[in-house]
Amino acid sequence: MLKFYRVCLSLLLFITFVTVTHAQQCSDMSATPLTKNLYKHLYQLKDAYTIFGHQDAMAYGVGWRGIPGKSDISDIVQDYPGLYGFDIANIELGMSKNIDGVPFKDIRSYIGAAHAKGSVITISWHVGNPLTGKNAWDTTHGSVASILPGGHQHQKYKSWLDRVAVFLQSLKTPTGEPIPVLFRPFHELTGTWFWWGKNNCTPDQFIELWNFTQDYLMQVKNIHHLIYVYNTADFDDEASFLLRYPGDHKVDMLSFDRYQYEGADGRATFLRVMNQQLGILTKLASDKQKIAAIAETGYEAIPDTNWWTGTLYPLLKQYSVSHVLVWRNAGFMKSTQKMHYYAPYPGQVSVPDFKLFYTYPKMLFEKQLATKNIYQ
Repeated sequence: MLKFYRVCLSLLLFITFVTVTHAQQCSDMSATPLTKNLYKHLYQLKDAYTIFGHQDAMAYGVGWRGIPGKSDISDIVQDYPGLYGFDIANIELGMSKNIDGVPFKDIRSYIGAAHAKGSVITISWHVGNPLTGKNAWDTTHGSVASILPGGHQHQKYKSWLDRVAVFLQSLKTPTGEPIPVLFRPFHELTGTWFWWGKNNCTPDQFIELWNFTQDYLMQVKNIHHLIYVYNTADFDDEASFLLRYPGDHKVDMLSFDRYQYEGADGRATFLRVMNQQLGILTKLASDKQKIAAIAETGYEAIPDTNWWTGTLYPLLKQYSVSHVLVWRNAGFMKSTQKMHYYAPYPGQVSVPDFKLFYTYPKMLFEKQLATKNIYQ
């Protein structure tokens, strides 16, 4: 009987080892050591902590642009986000600045500085429409089909990926190691507002697009420092979340984007949908042994003085979410004639609440994240 128990214990330990090992393994079997370490640590930290992120945190903020070392977040809490978001749209066209006017040479510099301090980098790509030459929001039918193998814009798309690869390959540590990136291509894929959205291609076409893009970057361009983030918008259940899912072997992180909007029931709707979607997301991540994240969220201009501790944090504390990223602080937008920002800045009404939010042990900003040695 004792021998039987020992055999059972050994089998249990083996199953646990295999499960944990698989869970901490990138979809890219040739991932660089830094990338493997980052993925392993993000997986280990996700149940106890949520990393706070901000888009373009160092590039600009409300009332300023391009001031070295400045950040609206650091101006408030004397600390930086633990995760920095950047977008590389326009890189495919060979332009020197992205769609938000940030020079790519500056983005490269920001990424190097953030990584050196132990923070995480995530990159999205509002890639222009390859069929029409218009922007990502041009939903002309047939855009996806045109760039798949055999499509008449396929060679153009490969040339675009070549330019993306050059930029990604330029992200290096001082010793020449590639800097790991959470790469979030074709984001909000279940929406209808981008040319790769659900209204413009079949599930099979989207999966083919994802697979070709990933295989081209890994196998042709030899890029192995990306953690691939699958990102949706609207979904009602597991089936709708996974309808365009390329497979566990092609994805490292599961995520979605959701914003709060104004209106009498804005907060109630946000909380209801977030709870529903976070429940689905985190269950799927657990079942698939992946990492869950809120890739974009926020409340434009943050008019709610207690939004951070009264709305966002109650959601985060209930679920295993590796990171949450709020969108950019563009300031006053001429196109809409209103303020466009999602993180507080000095004097903004939610500053006192954000300072309290910052003190919560579950939230990881740059200083505390640095103590976790996530790249070692």
